[in-house]
Amino acid sequence: MLLFFLFATTASWGQVPGFFLKDDVKKARIPFYSSNSLIIVPLSINGNEKINFLIDTGVRSNILFSKKLGDALGLDYTRRLNIIGADGTTGIWAQVSPVNTLDLGPVQGQLQSLLVLEEDFFELESVIGVPVYGIIGHDFFKYNPVKINYDEGFLEFYQSDKLKWRPPLFKKLTLSVEDSKAYVQAKVKQKDGSKLDAKLLIDTGANHGLLLNRETSTDIILPELFIESELGQSLGGVLYGFMGRVEALNFKSMSLKKVLTSFPEENNFSEVIKATGRKGSLGSEVLGRMRIILDYPRERMLVKRGETFYQPFEFDMSGMNIKKTPTDEIRIYVSDVRPGSAAYKVGILPFDEILSINKVPVFLWELPDVFKLMRSEEGREIVLEMRRYINNDLTNYSDYTVSIFLKKQI
Repeated sequence: MLLFFLFATTASWGQVPGFFLKDDVKKARIPFYSSNSLIIVPLSINGNEKINFLIDTGVRSNILFSKKLGDALGLDYTRRLNIIGADGTTGIWAQVSPVNTLDLGPVQGQLQSLLVLEEDFFELESVIGVPVYGIIGHDFFKYNPVKINYDEGFLEFYQSDKLKWRPPLFKKLTLSVEDSKAYVQAKVKQKDGSKLDAKLLIDTGANHGLLLNRETSTDIILPELFIESELGQSLGGVLYGFMGRVEALNFKSMSLKKVLTSFPEENNFSEVIKATGRKGSLGSEVLGRMRIILDYPRERMLVKRGETFYQPFEFDMSGMNIKKTPTDEIRIYVSDVRPGSAAYKVGILPFDEILSINKVPVFLWELPDVFKLMRSEEGREIVLEMRRYINNDLTNYSDYTVSIFLKKQI
């Protein structure tokens, strides 16, 4: 993300767009809700009721996902933009609201611009499980060191002139901030034994582990064992590609083994990725295993092993892509089924609804807990009560019960 050697203080609130501590203290703590290690914080815009936002180092601008919501919040707009989704093709219209105050409790964002999407985008709720109404981008990190404690679920936001020294047990990685995005260098050992020096985007808003863009280098090798899969949801739609593993991902003396790795299909956005010189990105499945300090002003990322650092990386073993319906009531459905998977073998189909899991009604489940269960243990039996709608008629359906046995595919 864009780097300025400018140290803002609480006295400069009114003059500089950015996020600052309200009080004259060294640091302040902001609790967050974590879903698949994504960072979700409640905030208020211009003194309105609090709504959930995602903290995302992978985007430049703050985004509000609904103009209807923006209108209800009384936002002012100055111009209209056409932005391109992550698929490099889909055009998305947004209104620019230039001067807003974002309140996160002890931290306040001053003179903040918001890109307000004209068409509602609430797809994140379907994969996270809680409503998310927008994204905070690079301004949150621009002037101040920010510690991310995934284990205990809080951010620590420091005064810009504090944290000059490296805390005990943290290792220092060089952070380069280019065009408002942050990058680190890492070494990747691939399944064929070859080694790759990789410039990687730090992307707290993506729930993958490691992502490698094959179009950026002929040295990136798709492993022999892989599956085709949905890789994620973006403003441009669903991203597709392949899931596999690399043998190891190394930062200095820290090493993660058999890391789940996404290999997205090449698309129209690939030329933009190539121009940055990056070979991929680090998402929350990797970042969430560490305690991290992002210090943009000093061009460094400080890392320490977290409580889950040595836990094995596990991919969904059911074969179902599961999503929550965008309604107030908790309803979970199957969006896709992988051929040859456990769910495929018992006849589960896309758009079947899950009514209960191991005899526990689905409304008692949190979506992240369902994901965790489906990654838990190979051979584990999961009993599912399902509902299949006939010809998309919600009044015409049949219920059935099946048992699946979790099976690794990669």
